[in-house]
Amino acid sequence: MRTEWRDGLRDGLPIAVGYFAVSFSFGLLATQAGLTAFQAGLISLTNLTSAGQFAGLTIITAGAGLGEMALTQLVINLRYALMSLALGQKLGPQVGTLKRCLIAFVDTDEIFAVAMGRPGRPTPAYMGGLGFLPLLGWTGGTLTGALASGVLPAAVISALGIALYCMFVAVVAPVARRSRPVLAVVGIALVCSCLMSWVPVLKQISAGTAIILCTVAAAALGAWLFPVEEPAQGGDAA
Repeated sequence: MRTEWRDGLRDGLPIAVGYFAVSFSFGLLATQAGLTAFQAGLISLTNLTSAGQFAGLTIITAGAGLGEMALTQLVINLRYALMSLALGQKLGPQVGTLKRCLIAFVDTDEIFAVAMGRPGRPTPAYMGGLGFLPLLGWTGGTLTGALASGVLPAAVISALGIALYCMFVAVVAPVARRSRPVLAVVGIALVCSCLMSWVPVLKQISAGTAIILCTVAAAALGAWLFPVEEPAQGGDAA
């Protein structure tokens, strides 16, 4: 168990570093929107979702109601339900409900990619180590950014905004190079995303809904083109 935990910490460290940089900018923007450092840190500690938090911050700034906030978070973060279902199948039936809920809480895009790319079934200890440092990095980065609000120039804040995308490419690229199905699904998702951005009718779809449609399309086509065969349940009786 300790070895699995250490392996998770090792694999989660690069993600934590990237999360610190991205959440640093969130902390800056949150305090500029009128939130305290404590409030900004609490949001990151209990959410761990970059797109959802930045969208939620926009809604808070606009003074919208709780209903719109809930609907926006549902649309933007629904992809995590799909990822958790896929990860739950990889974990296997021996992992209980409580542990699955804790793992789902830290199931972000990058953590999902690392866990799915790990050979064999990831254990709860490994997933705990994998999610621990990213959670600390995300929360710590938010608090640091909130406390440093008003000190850094706008150019630095803008540069930090692309850190999440760079980190995601760094996580997915090695797995895609080793696995043809993963590479195909990434390509399908890329094509779907381009269609959502360039086709006039599809451009009218909101960003959150577009993410969900691209995710479902890529996952469905990937499952159809590259089905995973169930292992044999023992040989025939003699």
